[in-house]
Amino acid sequence: MPLGPVPLDVLRERVSRWYARAGRNLPWREPDCSSWGIFVSEVMAQQTPLARVEPTWREWMTRWPTPGELAASAPGDAVRAWGRLGYPRRALRLHEAATAMVERHGGEVPATHAELLALPGVGAYTAAAVACFAFGIPEVVVDTNVRRVLARALEGKAFPHVTLTRAETLLATSALPTQRYTSLEARQEANVWNVAVMELGALVCVARGPRCQECPVSDLCAWNASGRPTSAGPPRRGQAWHGTDRQVRGEILRRLREEHEALPLEALVGAGPDSAQVMRCLDSLVADGLVEPLSRNRFRLPGSSAMLATEP
Repeated sequence: MPLGPVPLDVLRERVSRWYARAGRNLPWREPDCSSWGIFVSEVMAQQTPLARVEPTWREWMTRWPTPGELAASAPGDAVRAWGRLGYPRRALRLHEAATAMVERHGGEVPATHAELLALPGVGAYTAAAVACFAFGIPEVVVDTNVRRVLARALEGKAFPHVTLTRAETLLATSALPTQRYTSLEARQEANVWNVAVMELGALVCVARGPRCQECPVSDLCAWNASGRPTSAGPPRRGQAWHGTDRQVRGEILRRLREEHEALPLEALVGAGPDSAQVMRCLDSLVADGLVEPLSRNRFRLPGSSAMLATEP
C-alpha cells in the first residue's frame, strides 16, 4: 500500500524517542513482569482506561500471580474481583484462558501467536500484543490508538474507519517493516515502536482535542499539514449509559459482588426502574454465565468458592 511522502524511518525514530521520555511507568511494562502479568493487563485494558486498570491488576497479580492459581479459584471469585472495570465477561474469559493454560501448556502462557489465539476469549489483538510485549515477537499490534495515529499521520484522516479494515491492517503492517527485523536488537526496536505508537495515540493524538503542539511528528503528519480537516463520515457519538441494559447488568452484578451469599430475586428487582428490563438483564447474565440461578429463586456469582460448600 502506498504510504505517501511521510518518511517512515524518521516517523518511527521520533515516536520511539518520545516514548522513551514520555511513556507511562506501568507495572506490566517493567522488565521483570511475567508473561501472565502482561496477558492479564491486555485483557483488562480492552475498552478500559489504564488508570482504572492498574489498581485491579495489582490486586489480581497479588491474589493470582500465575494462571494455575486463578484456574484453581471459582469463576465467581474472578467476577467479584473484577469489580467495576466493566465488560465483566472478560473476567470469565480470563478464568477460562487460565484453565486452558493449565490443561494445554503446563500452567504457562503460550509463547506463539497461534497458541495464544487458540485460548478461550483471545482475539487477534490480544494474541499479537502478548506475543509482542511478553515474548518479543514483532507482531503487528493494532488497537484504536494505533489506527488513529496512522490514519492521521499517513493518510490525512481525522479518524480511522469505525471498525478495523483490511486496509488499516495493511497500513499498520507497512509501518512495521518486520522483514528487516532479524537481529535481537532490531526486533526490540520493532516492539518499542508497537508500544510507542500506541502510547502516542493514548496521550497526545487523542480522539478529541489532540495535542498536536506536543506531538513529536506534527511536522510529518498528513492530517496536521492539511489543516486538520474534520471527518467526512457520520458524527461519532459517545455511548449512552444511564437507563441502558449495560447499566442495569452492572448494578445486578454489583449487588451480587457485595454479598457473600446468594440473593433472592426480590433483592435484585430494584437494580433498574423497570422490572421487565431487570428480568431481561438478569436472564442475559445467566445466559452469559455471569450469574448462577439457584433453587427458591435465588442467584449468586458463578461457583464462588466462598459459597460452594454452603449454598445448595
